[in-house]
This record gives sequence, structure tokens and C-alpha cells, in this order.
Amino acid sequence: METWRRIIADSITTAEELAECLNIDPVPLAQLVRRYPLRITRRYLELIEEPGDPIWRQCVPDPLEMVDEQLPDPLDEERLSPVPGLIHRYPDRVVWLVSNECAVYCRFCMRKRRVGCRLAGNGGGVWDDAIHYIATTPTIRDVILSGGDPLLLDDECLETILARLRAIPHVEMIRIGTRTPVTLPERITSRLCRMLKRYHPLYINTHFNHPREITPLAAKACARLADSGIPLGNQTVLLAGVNDNPTVMMLLMQRLLAIRVRPYYLHQMDLVRGTGHFRTKVATGLEIMGALRGFTSGMAIPYFVIDAAGGKGKIPLLPDAVERRGNSLLLRNYCGETVEYEDL
Repeated sequence: METWRRIIADSITTAEELAECLNIDPVPLAQLVRRYPLRITRRYLELIEEPGDPIWRQCVPDPLEMVDEQLPDPLDEERLSPVPGLIHRYPDRVVWLVSNECAVYCRFCMRKRRVGCRLAGNGGGVWDDAIHYIATTPTIRDVILSGGDPLLLDDECLETILARLRAIPHVEMIRIGTRTPVTLPERITSRLCRMLKRYHPLYINTHFNHPREITPLAAKACARLADSGIPLGNQTVLLAGVNDNPTVMMLLMQRLLAIRVRPYYLHQMDLVRGTGHFRTKVATGLEIMGALRGFTSGMAIPYFVIDAAGGKGKIPLLPDAVERRGNSLLLRNYCGETVEYEDL
């Protein structure tokens, strides 16, 4: 068994195991873990310095997850899915959910309703359905592999997907969204990088949310990918109690550049059920963006975006480009539609 598979097998997955590690009461967590699965690699758990710190908040279940009753799928991904596992929101690109598994189940996950649960239609015929849809839709030039985490697939399985996509003439680029450089850097092996290198143009977006996540092992994993010619971007989620602070955010973005990862998106928290305690006001993100501009390199400044409910797509925000109406914001999406966003 590969090292990274042994690490996954040794992960913490029950309230009782977690309680023993952190010296907390497992009883309030048991029902929660049955509803929203738990997994934390022991190395990621070691990054916790004290209860409630930025690493703790991202991975340790919180009873507040059970009292937030937003929609489970506010981005309308199910409606935008022409075949199982494929999301076609924008004309020239699709998101393909090839895995429901992650090394760590983040408590703020936008797909909290499905990650860690059994993946309907994985592999075989359903992969055929996704490939057939992409191959017969010539407007698709960009395929984003997501999940879960695509790098929780083994090398052979992942290569099968990449090879089949590369055989489609109109697919110009492939992107992979993964948090393994943060939560399971051991997954980024030399063997994996040699395989990925065969399928350029290939891009990887990873997901660092706090400067403490940029460990020596994480930096080494990113270096291996970058040395394989893979451009690296980062998508950060704005999280209350984690990174909703200009100083923390600036340090994160600067450290990302130091390990050859370009900041790409800063996401306003999606209105996903079970994640309400992570949400900040939009004004917090605008304040952070204002603190970054002019005070650090332009390369260190991501796009601050809201993913509008109802499948309306990502809307970039600038400090002077948001119109307020009462408790709502009026935003303009990529189609030129005016979208009303409730600023909770």
C-alpha cells in the first residue's frame, strides 16, 4: 500500500477517536458526524495549536452545523447537471465531480451534502456518460476535475480520465482542483507528477486558507508540481475565525507566492446548509481587498468573488463596485443579469 493510502487509513473518522485526541466530549459530536462525515489526517490535526484556532475551526465538527438551515445546494449544481457528476454552468467549461472523497472533510465544504458519502455512478458506465457528453458538446474547451478531491483517486484511475479527455479534440485544457498539498502532501509523489506531466496543458488549483497550512511538506508538494511544468493557483474561502483579517490574508497570499502558487480566487462563503457559522459580511472581504491593494504585490491579490445562488455564476467584487439596497447587494453576473444577494 502506498504511503498516502496508509495515512488515509489511519485518519480520524469517529467522534470517539477525535475526542480522545483533543480531550473533548464526544457525545455532542456523535449525531453530527452521522450526518456530516468526519475525516482528519493526523498530520493536519497536529497543526492545531489550541481549541477554536483557525485549523481547529476548519476540520473539527461544530454543533452549529446542525442549526443552520440554508439550502443544501444553493448553487443549483443538480439542476445544471446534464449527466451524473457533470456540472455545465458556463458555455465553454464543465466541472466533473470524479470523487466524493477528501483527505480531510472541511466543515465549510460547498458540497457538504455529498462529500464523504457514497458516490452515485462512479467509474465505468457513468464515466462513459460524462465523456460522451463532453465529446459531443464541441463548445466545451475546458474541463475542471473536482469532487471531493480528484487526487484521492489512484494514479491509474486518474490517468484513465486524463487520457480519455485528451483524446477529445476540442478539449484544450484540463484543470484539477485539489486540497491534497495542504491536507495530504504525501499524495504528491514523483510518480504522480511524471504521469501528470504527460497531459499538458494541465493546471492545478489548490486550497490554502491560512498561513499555518503552508508547512515544509506542503511547500515541497507544490514544488514537485511546479517543477513538472504545472501552473499552480489557489482558491481561498473567506472564513470567520480563520482568515477574516487583513494581516492574516496578506501573509497567506505572500507565502503562497513564495512557494510558486498564484492567488486566484477569494470566495465569499456560499450559502450552504451547515456552514452558517463561517460566514462573514461581504464588507469584510471588501475591506481585506482594500488592505491588499497597494500594500503588497499585485500578483498577491486574488479576485474576490461571490458565487451567486441559483447557478448564476461567479461575480467579482471590487471595493467601489457594489450597490447596496437595504440588507441586500445588487451585483451583475457574467451574463449581464442583475443578481440580488442577501448579505446575511
